[in-house]
Amino acid sequence: MARTPEHWDVEDQAFWESTGKSIANRNLWVSIPNLLCGFSVWLYWGMLAKIIQKVHFANSDLFNFTFMNDGAPFDVKGYKTLMYTLPAVAGLAGATLRIPNSFMIAICGGRNVKFMTTVLLIIPAFLTGLALRAPDTPFSVYILLAAMSGVGGGAFASSMSNISFFYPKKMQGLALGLNAGLGNLGVSVMQFLIPWVITFSMFGGLGGEPQSLGADSLNAENLLWVQNAALVWVPVMIVLAVLAWFFMNNLPQHDCGSTPVAIGKYLWLQMIGFLGAGVGVLLLVFVKVPIPELVRIFFVVAAAVISTLLMMQFMTPQTIQKPLRNQFAIFSNKHTWVMTWLYTMTFGSFIGYAAAFPKLLDDIFVTSTNGLVTSNYIWIGVAVGALVRPIGGWLSDKLGGSRVTQWDTWIMVGSTILAGYFVSLAGQEAAILDDTGAIVGHPEKYFIPFLLTFIVLFATTGIGNGSTFRMIPFIFSKDQAGPVLAWTSAIAAYGAFLIPKIFATQIKAGTPEYALYGFAVYYSSCLAVNWWFYARKGAEIKC
Repeated sequence: MARTPEHWDVEDQAFWESTGKSIANRNLWVSIPNLLCGFSVWLYWGMLAKIIQKVHFANSDLFNFTFMNDGAPFDVKGYKTLMYTLPAVAGLAGATLRIPNSFMIAICGGRNVKFMTTVLLIIPAFLTGLALRAPDTPFSVYILLAAMSGVGGGAFASSMSNISFFYPKKMQGLALGLNAGLGNLGVSVMQFLIPWVITFSMFGGLGGEPQSLGADSLNAENLLWVQNAALVWVPVMIVLAVLAWFFMNNLPQHDCGSTPVAIGKYLWLQMIGFLGAGVGVLLLVFVKVPIPELVRIFFVVAAAVISTLLMMQFMTPQTIQKPLRNQFAIFSNKHTWVMTWLYTMTFGSFIGYAAAFPKLLDDIFVTSTNGLVTSNYIWIGVAVGALVRPIGGWLSDKLGGSRVTQWDTWIMVGSTILAGYFVSLAGQEAAILDDTGAIVGHPEKYFIPFLLTFIVLFATTGIGNGSTFRMIPFIFSKDQAGPVLAWTSAIAAYGAFLIPKIFATQIKAGTPEYALYGFAVYYSSCLAVNWWFYARKGAEIKC
């Protein structure tokens, strides 16, 4: 187990060169693969929803959910809408868990948090694999497991806060960009890996039997080991948990106490996050508030955030209260709220599109006759967005974060409108039917233009991730920068809930392009906000 340094001051150049750099780099390179797996397990629900839907449409006896449908099977449109619930629940839970994770490092210590987070992620990955072995598992079980997987989403807030303490201000753009960008790459790795690992018996008899897509169960092409999509992460995360325990450090300025005490505080804060997520999930899935669906989606987010903050305020022991109150001071600074608005544009879009993209492509472009295999392409956009994130931080170190953010947002607005246009054209093709009601149009002819446009959009979310995160250390003091980094990422993570739910609502209405046009309006507001506060001549803060 790596010991806690007795002294830590990375702004002291002599200390940085002699001691700090090696410790910081070791913690960064252990943090990255742990965060990568956290993203993979958190967001594999979009892929699982896509695969489960594919299996069910090929063999209606498998995964034949009747959840809250009076015991009756769903029609095609109803089933597609239902399956968006899984990535939405995972997104909601992960975002809500980021709220306590925003304040966790100073209370529990970085090494302790990274180790425990990876341990907690092993549990839902293993249990999800067991559930997928039995296609008659109730849908409510998957809702619970999706919520448990939210630990991987919460991990980002604590991980970014942790790394910010290890590097001097002048290097934080690149360091945070590497941690976030390569961590975000877990989504692309997952989307690339899962379509392959489900095609063979990876774990032998321990992995269970495959699901058959057709009557010919002897044909290997008709067999899928869907459970491998979750089980594959278990052995990897066991190794990474060991690495976090032995090679990462707590820091002396963090009041975490002994290891058992720190782990106890970690579990308490995570429990509060789960309770807040539970409030949101209940309102989303089980309690139908009589208000318009789009309004209800944002009401769910507000309820989850407010209930979590209130529980953190009134349900935490005295040993946690004092450092927590000190960090709550960020809420009195207006720039906390400005940067939350801007960072939601970048990371919220990245994580939301990543969660919705696998199923969205199938729902818009795939028909029973065109044979389009979207699994060959879905990982590309997320990979580009993740890999260019360090470039966003590096460009911001050279040019200034607000300037990079401003130009990046212009491209986001344009590419989102163009993507919506291609979706509307595909929808017109999908509406061309023959006398039997079968689709004879060709929505797939707009797939490549849409894909290329969305790759550009993913790239701009990645660059914007880096540029907005780089702005924060220049706007806030050292003590506030870490909690603000974590808080903004917490609220932005609700994109993983909001975007799948908004797409589900608009797909049900037959107008998915309206979702993209709405996002473009929001991005336009971010242009004005960034220009006014940070980018214009005479702005309050130049960064």
